[in-house]
Amino acid sequence: MQKLAHFIYFKVMGWKMVGKFPGHLNKFVIAVVPHTSYADFFLGLLIRRIWGEQINFVGKKSLFAFPFGWIFRKLGGEPIDRTKNNDMVSATVKVFEKRDKFRLTIAPEGTRKRVDKWKTGFYYIAKGAKVPIVLIAFDFGHKQVKISEPLYTTDDKDADFALYHEFFKGVEGKVSR
Repeated sequence: MQKLAHFIYFKVMGWKMVGKFPGHLNKFVIAVVPHTSYADFFLGLLIRRIWGEQINFVGKKSLFAFPFGWIFRKLGGEPIDRTKNNDMVSATVKVFEKRDKFRLTIAPEGTRKRVDKWKTGFYYIAKGAKVPIVLIAFDFGHKQVKISEPLYTTDDKDADFALYHEFFKGVEGKVSR
């Protein structure tokens, strides 16, 4: 399947990869931008197959119930209890603490619609779990997936976010906004 995914991505689709997935790290947050289409999910599955790496996501606990819960788990999902006493950031940090390997994918935009400001949960999850952030751009305009080096949060959130936004400058999603 890895060879087939490689053939589809590089030969059929004609895309390229810029940067390298940090497979040597067991724990980090992956921030994927832009998130403009359902196609992003399928591109992500294809990329994951090419890399042959475990990549995870979180979802509300009810998604993991019968009859489809097994599919979400098989795809790398982890259920999160999002009751009022358990905020998502804290609940996700706990997942990092209990797992030996967890590479969490999040779309900071929080939606496929145009937003002026990203949600900050991915940042606070990485900070709380003491893990780096890896930025990944699905750039449909340049037909490439761009991967950053692992970046650790600092005590200057504004500077960190300026660096993140700079990485995604000029990147085009599947759906123009």
